[in-house]
Amino acid sequence: MTVTAPTPTPAAEESGTRLMDRVFKMRELAILGVFLVMIAITQAGNSEFLSEQGIKDLLLNATILVLVATGQSLVVLTRNVDLSVGSTLGITAFAAGIYLQDGGNPVVAIALAVLLGIGFGLLNGLLVSLGQVPALVVTLGTLYIIRGIDSIWVGSRQITAADLPGGFVDFGSGGVSAVPWLALIALAVVGATAYYLKHFGSGREIYALGSNPEAARLAGIPVRKRTLAAYTFCGALTGLAGAMYLARFGNVDSGTGSGYELTVVSAVVVGGVVFTGGSGSVYGAALGALLLTSINSVLPALGVSSVWVLAINGILLVLAISVDRIVALRVASALKKKSAAARQPAAAHTVSVKGDTGHA
Repeated sequence: MTVTAPTPTPAAEESGTRLMDRVFKMRELAILGVFLVMIAITQAGNSEFLSEQGIKDLLLNATILVLVATGQSLVVLTRNVDLSVGSTLGITAFAAGIYLQDGGNPVVAIALAVLLGIGFGLLNGLLVSLGQVPALVVTLGTLYIIRGIDSIWVGSRQITAADLPGGFVDFGSGGVSAVPWLALIALAVVGATAYYLKHFGSGREIYALGSNPEAARLAGIPVRKRTLAAYTFCGALTGLAGAMYLARFGNVDSGTGSGYELTVVSAVVVGGVVFTGGSGSVYGAALGALLLTSINSVLPALGVSSVWVLAINGILLVLAISVDRIVALRVASALKKKSAAARQPAAAHTVSVKGDTGHA
């Protein structure tokens, strides 16, 4: 009689998942460590850097990028990307500004920006998920389409803080001591999104989809539906970020958000969300956003030319991609070793049972 031992693959995969989780938690801690060291060095060189207003500015500068990076991280987790976020940010900020300029309610203005963002997110999601068009091509196209609509609509007009309700502008710069209201909103969004991804089945399915789309499809996961949801959520958060941008800066024109998509993608990748999908967290994306925006504040405080900002961002992006590649190779090697080790005892057990031919 021959008895075949249970296949060890699920255990190996579970072990690999735990290993990946540990690796990326370490990655996030490393980003936090770099950020804290950078702030400490800057404070040592400029004692006014961490004043109450300095901390508030640091958090305010990161808020907009944190919101958009949170939405982008869900799209990247599904092995896609949204390059239209900069254009969406600009047009939603202008839409909210025009409404407020005509005496509209600030809450309705924010809702309007979010709904407009959802519309653009749905457009991207439908083209990618149902049309089966590569995300890079789709969102590059919608980037130019939305920017063109924005340029035609806005023209040479400009919205300034003087055109907006005083309470709305005060909200954009106010807060509790050194913690701005906008930062608290961003923190709540990041926390809620992380909770959803971890504790809801549809959130975990996004990770499964990014890890292996074909296996996810065979397992019954609604791949197109999840992809559409990720793009819609990204559009909603980008619309919210557009309204927050208006409240923060009080100044919007046809060039608002131009080139912002590259900064968003950099923040997500630097934060440990793997560009090939399936790994990373929104906390990492938020930390990546905080790190990149802090560099813009740190360099001038240390007397370094802001010309270096783009170069440093590029170096961080290349390093992040290199680390992701090394991690992927290490995890794959560890999984192979664990799988081989699990198969050897199973094979020995099968041979032993087969050799036992005694009769009662």
